[in-house]
Amino acid sequence: MLNRQWHGTCSSVLAKTVRLGFLEIIMLRRGCFSIRDGFRRRVPVTLVTLLLLPGTAAAQKSPSSLTFSGPVILTVPSQIGSDVRRLTLTEAQQLAQAASDPLVRLGRLQVEAAEEHRKGVRSMYFPSVSTQFFALHLSEEPGQILSFQRPLTGALISVPITAVFQNQNAVNVVATQPITQLLSIRQLVKIARADENIARAKAGLPVTAAARQVEKNFFELLVAERELAAADSGARTRRTGWVTVGDSGAPGTATQQADAVRADTSASLLASKVATLTASLNGLLGLAPDTRLELVAPPPLLENVTLKDALAQAQAAAPEEVIEAEQTAVKAHAAAKLARLQYVPGVAVFGGYLHQDVLADTILPESFAYVGVLATYTLFDSFKREHAIKEAAANEQAADLGVDLAKAKAAAAVKSAYFELERSRDAYYLARRLLLSTGEGVSFVSNRPDAESNRARAEADVFRAEIAYRDAYATLTTLIAGKVAD
Repeated sequence: MLNRQWHGTCSSVLAKTVRLGFLEIIMLRRGCFSIRDGFRRRVPVTLVTLLLLPGTAAAQKSPSSLTFSGPVILTVPSQIGSDVRRLTLTEAQQLAQAASDPLVRLGRLQVEAAEEHRKGVRSMYFPSVSTQFFALHLSEEPGQILSFQRPLTGALISVPITAVFQNQNAVNVVATQPITQLLSIRQLVKIARADENIARAKAGLPVTAAARQVEKNFFELLVAERELAAADSGARTRRTGWVTVGDSGAPGTATQQADAVRADTSASLLASKVATLTASLNGLLGLAPDTRLELVAPPPLLENVTLKDALAQAQAAAPEEVIEAEQTAVKAHAAAKLARLQYVPGVAVFGGYLHQDVLADTILPESFAYVGVLATYTLFDSFKREHAIKEAAANEQAADLGVDLAKAKAAAAVKSAYFELERSRDAYYLARRLLLSTGEGVSFVSNRPDAESNRARAEADVFRAEIAYRDAYATLTTLIAGKVAD
């Protein structure tokens, strides 16, 4: 009778703990066999039940399971209600990209503004057409202005003619084509194009920053959830340790009660941390602050980057700081040429058409066309041009030096990021090996009441190490302009 009852109990427990994975099933079977041997030694049924309570409770409330095929992948089974949103890291980054659309739009607008500025400067190569119109009314009618001396008598004779009209109107259309100014316009176009390249280099930064922030918050929330699970498991273990056989047992000593209070306080603080991180992640994703999330742990990061490849790709695709320094040098060189071109006379060709009612036909036709050449040159400007040339030369040298420093800084940053990637990679693999070792050498669940808590802490350590690993990899890929494949 007892053997049949025991087999039924073991079958029920095994059926309820299938979600724990193959490892814990083996552990529980070993426990069943050992207890069945105890029955043969006539161990009381009550004591057997007390021994099974911690392991069974831990098995039924375990929030995660481990899959050890190939790389270690932490998976969280969907055991939460339908009102919880299941979310992967890729989906979170896509939602964050959509939520950060204003930042993306801002970067595009800055590029568009720089591009239109360059096109506007380039249009100065072509002739400009302008018009003028004026209307003038004199308060008095112009008098006689033509007089001459008689050849015999020498008297002055005034001939009343109308040379200037009382009402004057004129319309002028003129087209001007710069000649020597084209050299200066070329340098202005170079400066505008350099500003456009700088804007393009900075345009993708908000998207990259948002993706990294989401990834960091995602893993921090995973760590907090595992720490909360460990704290809850530890609190349950302490309370189940107070169970005694009989009715006269005290509900735990003062020390046990103090430990339970500390465990409950720690769990409450961790629950508050989980709520805060959830609200923060919802804000990054554009979701409601009270949205409940069920995070799906991503697969392990797999990369194979060498220092030689990282440096080579960083040189081939310069990071944003190097691009900005190089374009600043281009602007400095163009400004130096502009300063020297101030000594070149300004020559322009112009032509137009004039219709006027200012002077009579005897002096100037009513309508006529004209063409001409205009040249300007400043003879003396109190050495302003000389000082401008010296200033531009100093800025030119400083910009060239800035390019060298930026390249050296970028190379040093790539090396530092690569060494940090190696360190974080080793720490991550070590944490995974420690996680694997948490299930080895265990023969009975109830012999280790803190097994669930230890496993949750080990999983939190893995996620914490993966945060540093992914952050180091993202830093390296950013420094080499994202040319390393994910």
